[in-house]
Amino acid sequence: MGHENPNSATARPEDSRLGLDPGSDSNGGQGHGKAGFAALALGALGVVYGDIGTSPLYALRETILAATGGVENASVPPTVVIGVLSLILWSLVVVVTLKYVVLLMRADNNGEGGILTLVALAQRSLGRARSHVALLLGMIGAGLFYGDTVITPAISVLSAIEGVKLVTPALDDYILWIASVILIGLFVMQSHGTHRVATLFGPLMLVWFLTLAGLGIYHIADDPQIFRSINPWYALLFFRDHAGVALAVLGSVCLAVTGAEALYADMGHFGRGPIRGAWLYVVFPALWLNYLGQGALILSDPTAIDNPFYRLAPQGLLLPFVIMATVATIIASQSVITGAFSLTRQAIQLGLLPRMEIRHTSEQTSGQIYVPRVNLLLLVVVLILVWSFRTSSSLSHAYGISVFGTMVVSSLLASIVIRRHWGWSLPATAALILPFLLVDVAFFSANMLKLLHGGYVPVLLAMALTLIMWTWMRGTRILFDKTRKTDVPLLELVTMLSKSPPVRVKGMAVFLTSDPQTAPASLLHNLKHNKVLHERNVVLTVRSADTPHIAEEERVRLSRITDDFWRVEMVYGYMESPNVPKGLAMLRKQGFKFDIMSTSFFLSRRSIKASPQSGMPVWQDNLFIGLTKSATDATSFFQIPTGRVVEVGTQVMV
Repeated sequence: MGHENPNSATARPEDSRLGLDPGSDSNGGQGHGKAGFAALALGALGVVYGDIGTSPLYALRETILAATGGVENASVPPTVVIGVLSLILWSLVVVVTLKYVVLLMRADNNGEGGILTLVALAQRSLGRARSHVALLLGMIGAGLFYGDTVITPAISVLSAIEGVKLVTPALDDYILWIASVILIGLFVMQSHGTHRVATLFGPLMLVWFLTLAGLGIYHIADDPQIFRSINPWYALLFFRDHAGVALAVLGSVCLAVTGAEALYADMGHFGRGPIRGAWLYVVFPALWLNYLGQGALILSDPTAIDNPFYRLAPQGLLLPFVIMATVATIIASQSVITGAFSLTRQAIQLGLLPRMEIRHTSEQTSGQIYVPRVNLLLLVVVLILVWSFRTSSSLSHAYGISVFGTMVVSSLLASIVIRRHWGWSLPATAALILPFLLVDVAFFSANMLKLLHGGYVPVLLAMALTLIMWTWMRGTRILFDKTRKTDVPLLELVTMLSKSPPVRVKGMAVFLTSDPQTAPASLLHNLKHNKVLHERNVVLTVRSADTPHIAEEERVRLSRITDDFWRVEMVYGYMESPNVPKGLAMLRKQGFKFDIMSTSFFLSRRSIKASPQSGMPVWQDNLFIGLTKSATDATSFFQIPTGRVVEVGTQVMV
């Protein structure tokens, strides 16, 4: 039934917190003037680039340590520094600039991007028969994204706070406590919404990137031979001369491109143009200059390898720099947390997860959401990671698998979209995607070396979440098929009622169902037990579309069955939250009278029991039943006033 199909969630809230119009620039920003374009680009700095913008804190250090066998005081040959830096710089070119900025941002669904957008496009292209392939890839990608979501706050905040050791070694014993307090405060803040704080994110990140560029330029003069790293030939030479550690180094190079997925995921909020502009004119140059500065510093002073990022700052400015880095990592963490909320709502809308409570933290926009259950789970896992791994270096081993696992999935889904949706030939699709896929697979394979040293964390998370999503999908399908066998065709029931009408009561009744062709269980039970029928009856189906947003004029469809029975279908995009009363009120424009105070909503609450003939193993039956019990009630999910709801209980064996 409508409320039993929890397959209905939203765009990331950051755009609205910055006071921007999320839907106004899905085509690259052409509709904006210079001021509007600049405001969107500034907003993108604060929301999209927080994660990748804090990678210089640890990326070069960890990569050089991987090249030297993890020994901080080891002598670092100049060829190693130049080769490693060349790998980082050209990874930014290939993975971020070419794959995401140039290619994937063209694969949009009505201006929206992200892993589940690729799933929706791929499903539409493959048709129902083979769409399960895209859906399975989407589950794996979503599971890996959640792994990234818990690791990013932990490693980012830890790496920033570790800078206090350079200010005063006395605080070394308190780093974990300081990081934990900051993280707890960050997650507690989510329930209040982040509008006021987020308005500062863009300007703060602009200052951050300008500082990165300035410090890099300041130190490049330490050893100008660092400019040789701009030549990709030195990256190839490194692989040739250091084949024994090349794979381990590649596993650390990926730290420089973490957060690239955000460029694509947030495309619908800022548009291609502003995101591309922010990357090409601010973020990309700032990152290059900072990495060059760190490399030059290490060439001139090999002892700086212990923390080359913070050693860029003059001693007198070190404490303000640590504070600035901490703020930047909080912004980076905020971005992935709200991304997890958004992904959760999209997964619910697409039928991959049971309903959860979704709170709106803004009266102005539906983009600002808070999912309490997800927020609590993320906080618990993040704190466990901080206290288990204890340093950002240790956590870096767990980082790359989730990032590049997601990127491999996005490349595979993109190949389906390009081949089927864009209509490219197979050779052309392979020529375009294969180089990116090979790079992604190489990075992913390199990170699998870390599997036993922390990489198991995102893998286990992804496996657990994929299992949950697969169980929920499979269970809901089995449940639907079983209940359908006992369903009564709606038209048949209406005909019977017209021949022998029951007692009528005033007002309107709305019965929710997922199948508009059959009589809702709540309607049948109301007739069986109460033996009455309302004057006006609506059979309502809430459906989720494979597009992110639905135009208001296409939201509600009304069809008359008899003078006292109507069918209503409401359609919501996978980036939207269903609101049944608001949708019914829209029918007034079509001449349909609707008064919430004289309307009763009938919902069927099913009690599910495991059956030996369910089609799933007993353990999976029990998991599905547990997920069903944990689902948020339909009243809250569809935003129906609790005083207008009547629930009817039924028992079903699965």
